[in-house]
Amino acid sequence: MDPKNLTISDYTYDLPSERIAKYPLEERDKSKLLVYKNREIITSVYRQLDEFLPVETLMIFNNTKVIEARLLFQKPTGAVIEIFCLEPDDKYADITTAMLQKGKVTWKCLIGGASKWKHGMVLKKIITGVGGGVILEAAIVDRLADCFIIELNWNPAELSFAEVLHLAGFMPLPPYLHRDVEEEDKSRYQTIYAKFDGSVAAPTAGLHFTDTVFEKLAAKNIKKEFVTLHVGAGTFKPVKSERLNEHEMHAEFIEVTANAIENLIKYTDKTIVAVGTTSLRTIESLYWMGVKLIAQPNATVDEISVKQWDPYEIAKDEILAKDALLSLHAWLIKNKLTRLITKTQILIAPGYTLKIAKGIITNFHQPQSTLLLLIAAIVGSEWKKIYEYALNNDFRFLSYGDGCLLWAK
Repeated sequence: MDPKNLTISDYTYDLPSERIAKYPLEERDKSKLLVYKNREIITSVYRQLDEFLPVETLMIFNNTKVIEARLLFQKPTGAVIEIFCLEPDDKYADITTAMLQKGKVTWKCLIGGASKWKHGMVLKKIITGVGGGVILEAAIVDRLADCFIIELNWNPAELSFAEVLHLAGFMPLPPYLHRDVEEEDKSRYQTIYAKFDGSVAAPTAGLHFTDTVFEKLAAKNIKKEFVTLHVGAGTFKPVKSERLNEHEMHAEFIEVTANAIENLIKYTDKTIVAVGTTSLRTIESLYWMGVKLIAQPNATVDEISVKQWDPYEIAKDEILAKDALLSLHAWLIKNKLTRLITKTQILIAPGYTLKIAKGIITNFHQPQSTLLLLIAAIVGSEWKKIYEYALNNDFRFLSYGDGCLLWAK
């Protein structure tokens, strides 16, 4: 099957607004867990996840941290302009470098109320209660097709941009929640293992994990490994074209250590489970990078970044996951790198076969989204039965909702 010819209207379902979880459960691991394997469905809870994973499973988690990406500025007239920080300007090598900038940074942003922001106007915001206070200014540098380039300046200049956002910004809750950010969201819209600032949306499959869950997994000799994919606003981007070949997948920064790749290599003949679509997209991207390096061992980091249609266009002969990962690891060693930092635009849709993961733990996704296409790639047309079961059995949907463990068909 060529995913370019897929019709997005075939991947829809009726999601009543009352089934969208507007708030998280009080206890993370009491969220319901749908388990799908061999065409059978079982209902459980995340606290019992260890019962459904084989011994010596390797679980892959995304340790990105959600940044307070929404900045609100008030003009002297009282009008409010919102700046939504999407990702760094292209001049920065990666998100971490940009987040550590001091005094000034340039960022790609969406602007709410852009018509109220006249040319040449510098917006100013004073954040009180922090030492002597922080002064933050914003100016438009350029306008692109789908966003603005904004220069942000602040005093005291010794603060990093990450610190400024933490002081001045608001958590970027998904727009479909249709509510303002509340105090609880600061901790609950963040995984307990979040480490590296950079996402504008949480890797929500990980929101259900607690120390109790991790202890039970460890007792069964189930290991965990971390990768980093900084989730962009494109995760909310609906597929507006009728056919998938007209949809452009968003590119996102990934960061994976050489040690993590070594761990993946050890488990390629065992069981690897991705926690979340972002973790899955990351490790599957590693496979295609390795495939490119087998063909071109001296490729640059830019040349091995994964483009949207690469998996469907460069695959000639089937290359084993271990061989692809070994080639990528060897490339890192040769280039004296301890970690891989690049971008991936990988699109996983029906017609794609998982190369590294055997299954995925994930939430329930929006109709006609690339995330739902990813699920359909894993379980085939059974996605309809799975989602119908979830709707009929009071599962809560989307970011703060329940989730599922799906084994590949």
